Amino acid sequence: MSAPAPESRLAELPGDLMIWVLIVSELLVFGAGIVAFLAVRTTDVVGFAEAQDLLDRTAGGINTAVLVTSGLCAALASRLRLAERRLAARLWLGAAGLLGGLFLWVKAVEYEAKVSAGIGTETHPFFTFYYLLTGFHAAHVVAGIIILALIAWRDSPRNLESGTAFWHMVDLVWILLFPVIYLLR
Repeated sequence: MSAPAPESRLAELPGDLMIWVLIVSELLVFGAGIVAFLAVRTTDVVGFAEAQDLLDRTAGGINTAVLVTSGLCAALASRLRLAERRLAARLWLGAAGLLGGLFLWVKAVEYEAKVSAGIGTETHPFFTFYYLLTGFHAAHVVAGIIILALIAWRDSPRNLESGTAFWHMVDLVWILLFPVIYLLR
């Protein structure tokens, strides 16, 4: 028995091929940012640890739970749409989007606390990376919320598969960023 042709394996991906090109490219960008963060961290481990102690780990943990839950909501929406339960799918997409909004609100509160304390991108290289990586991620959350709204409106199963795949990428990136930025000593 021979292996399936590469074209047939690509056809098995949920959603559209171009969303996977986008997802892989975004994961590479975030991966490069994390590698750069870790490389610079090796030059000042103590300074990075001291700067890290100024973060609100509880807020980061809450945001982790919020995004993982939003990913579950998006997955449920996709499954419900495949079962032709369109209204229920739309409601779960709305829940995922609202949780994305909650994530952004928690992140904004966290940013405001840092700025009020005089902590900016120039304070320490740790904070340069912190604002760059978490801000770039927050921009992806905004894009994901827009995508979730669009796929709730144009709710074909293929659109849901593509949009929820993007949303899961946003979740995955946060699951990688949270321990590296907030917890790694």
